[in-house]
Amino acid sequence: MTQASLSRSGDNQFAVGGVIGFESVTDLLEQSKALFSSASAINIDLSAVTHADSAGLALILEWLRDGKHNNKVVRYQNLPAQLRSLAVISEVDALLT
Repeated sequence: MTQASLSRSGDNQFAVGGVIGFESVTDLLEQSKALFSSASAINIDLSAVTHADSAGLALILEWLRDGKHNNKVVRYQNLPAQLRSLAVISEVDALLT
């Protein structure tokens, strides 16, 4: 199992760290359901992400979709270069700004 973490760092503030990829996104998605449910908005700091792949991009897009479905604004801070590059290649970068 690849080491990844998701934690609440304040009111409506969350932090993701480690490797967000194929081996970790399912667990992160499950953890997020409980953590995000009581938040009125979701601000996610990704500065501690050490590596991300296309599954990581899919995860942050899923969080956007879930936020929209639940009428919550989702914002990303400190998006790693790897995720920005994948988003540009996939032509979804406008969704993350």
